[in-house]
Amino acid sequence: MGRSEPVRVTWKGEGLLFEAETPHGTFALASGLDEPGNGVTPMETLATALAACTAMDVASILVKMRQPLKAFSVEVSGERAEEHPKRFTSLDVVYHLTGDLDERKVERAISLSEERYCSVEATLRPALPITSRFVIES
Repeated sequence: MGRSEPVRVTWKGEGLLFEAETPHGTFALASGLDEPGNGVTPMETLATALAACTAMDVASILVKMRQPLKAFSVEVSGERAEEHPKRFTSLDVVYHLTGDLDERKVERAISLSEERYCSVEATLRPALPITSRFVIES
């Protein structure tokens, strides 16, 4: 069993602005109550982690399947509880792909990511429902 490298969040000395430091880079965090553009919120970070994790899996799998992927993005949105803690109660993942792709191979790549490879989804799935769909644009 491996242990992850630590990440650190440091208060910037005013409001609810923080800087996140990871072994691979830094980024600004904010509460969402601050002015837009000051940083991403923790919940945006969580949704982004899911999107990035599955996107990297799916892109890698499609390349290995020799699929002519021209453009690719993943969108994650969620429903949130109205009372504190305002956690996600469900998440929806939409894969947007461009290229002359085999639909069955796209389905397989997404399935492998969701069920086997994406550690973020594996962490979240026991706690809330996650739905997904894909759109292939030529």
